[in-house]
Amino acid sequence: MHLTQLNRECLLHLFSFLDKDSRRSLSLTCHLLREAFLDPHLWTLLHFDSPCELTRDNFVLGPSLRYLAVRWYSSRVLQVCNIEEWLKSAFQKDICSKHESLVSTFLAHVCHKCPNLLCLALSGCGHITDQDVTSVLQSCSKLRRLHLENCVRITDCSLEGVAAHGDSLEEVKVDFCRNITQAGLRAVREKRPHIRLSAERSADMIPDSKPEERVSVRMTLKKLLQVS
Repeated sequence: MHLTQLNRECLLHLFSFLDKDSRRSLSLTCHLLREAFLDPHLWTLLHFDSPCELTRDNFVLGPSLRYLAVRWYSSRVLQVCNIEEWLKSAFQKDICSKHESLVSTFLAHVCHKCPNLLCLALSGCGHITDQDVTSVLQSCSKLRRLHLENCVRITDCSLEGVAAHGDSLEEVKVDFCRNITQAGLRAVREKRPHIRLSAERSADMIPDSKPEERVSVRMTLKKLLQVS
């Protein structure tokens, strides 16, 4: 039997064993396989190892997506992304400009196309914002697990989004997110006590502070020392 003689269910089962690039390559051989590739039921799980993969035409976003992960472990790039914005050199800003909107733009598409998402994991995505997270919580009301790791722009505002829109959430992790505070974690626990909430190291790290804020703190400490 020729491959194209298989019914849609068999074709989808066959595609399920292939990675994204292999699926796309096979789909370019004929219209029937292209239709199978574009079937949303094939795309229940998506995993990306870097934001640049989000720009490739080798996957489909649709209502069947349940599990999504974007994990970036490039230490060289992460070191640049993790620098406070006002401390970056022109060269470092130029590096970030090439990818800083990729994940946010992708999440905006997820909000519009994937209402049945159950699990979202973002790691090393240094440019996503609280608004990105809150938008996902508002649009994907069935979301059960939210895992954020080493996302430096995430603050207590994301936790406020969890408290306000996390009706279906069962588990939230905000690990190594330095701008999360103990107060923000307590607020979520009070509003959503059923959520399994963990924050490895996050609230114990040094949060970002603008240069003028640091000067103000130093001046206050200086005055206190003078008085004492």
